[in-house]
Amino acid sequence: MSGTDPQGLSSGAGDGTRAVRAGLPEPVKHEPTLPGPVFAAHYHLPGEPTGPYAYGRDENPTWTHLERAIGELEAPGEDGVETLVFASGMAATSSVLFSQLRAGDAVVLPDDGYQALPLARAQLEAYGIEVRTAPTGGDAQLDVLDGAKLLWLETPSNPGLDVCDIRRLVEAAHTRGALVAVDNTLATPLGQRPLELGADFSVASGTKQLTGHGDVLLGYVTGRDAEAMAAVRRWRKIIGAIPGPMEAWLAHRSLATLQLRVERQNANALAVAEALRDWPEELGVRYPGLPGDPSHKIASQQMRRYGCVVSFTLPTRARAERFLDALRLVDDATSFGGVRSTAERRGRWGGDAVPEGFIRMSVGAEDPEDLVPDVLRALDESAQ
Repeated sequence: MSGTDPQGLSSGAGDGTRAVRAGLPEPVKHEPTLPGPVFAAHYHLPGEPTGPYAYGRDENPTWTHLERAIGELEAPGEDGVETLVFASGMAATSSVLFSQLRAGDAVVLPDDGYQALPLARAQLEAYGIEVRTAPTGGDAQLDVLDGAKLLWLETPSNPGLDVCDIRRLVEAAHTRGALVAVDNTLATPLGQRPLELGADFSVASGTKQLTGHGDVLLGYVTGRDAEAMAAVRRWRKIIGAIPGPMEAWLAHRSLATLQLRVERQNANALAVAEALRDWPEELGVRYPGLPGDPSHKIASQQMRRYGCVVSFTLPTRARAERFLDALRLVDDATSFGGVRSTAERRGRWGGDAVPEGFIRMSVGAEDPEDLVPDVLRALDESAQ
């Protein structure tokens, strides 16, 4: 679709304008610009069950506003794109995997992706689905793609921050008759738009930078193929993995500041990455926005912003734990994307193939003049 969307935004509207206005209903005198959450299990429904709202597991007006907003961010100005929201990122991920695959099919997953993917792999295999894996970097998933029904990409990967060429992989997958889903959690729609790069699904955890305050669990799937999305919708209905109306409303409220948060957090992430790169010790710093990063060339061709996550490796587990203890402005916590900086020794979970001293840092919105010195001071103190 060219021209304008329901909010009157042109397809070329800026990210800030779109984030502030996306998904809002038409203005009505004396009504709020963003209606409050609708807490309803059922609706008045005399006669035949026609219309959009019949039962709370199927549809909710609060979801509708949020789904439209996310769709406008993922595919600005495009007709025929549908978004469905879920109770969590893994609920959204599972909906695509289990709605599109059946016994005898093959799926290609990254072997360096989110640590819950191995749990999904075990369940897929229990259902008679062949699971193949390969690293994200170097487009290695191409090597195991033949005969697959679905290709799952996670780029940048979490926590290693490797990047693959989405356009190249999509073209190869579609030539072989496979669908492509891209986990867009780390990038957000303001950093990368998988559907514009040819993917069939953009999937994400809205728990992270999309909502940005560490107080909402949410996931979503955006796609343009009506039949494929109908299967995803049916899976949501069967499983009932739906978000609460309050969570959906909070998520939509938070979208208004997405561009502001992303700009600040990404600038801070680059500042932290540069400082870590220039530290006297070799830390193996990874950030796609660093010109010397192995991911930078491909990332710069398909990403508009590089995300808020920086990774680096300290020599030992003990050193990493001392570093985390010495930080004053960075919380020792999991997840990423919040306005408050967090960091963790990722190996403590046991699900990622990373060294014991590997640190995943999510850079927040603090003043860089405060944040960068805090990180460097903690590095110095932890080395004593």
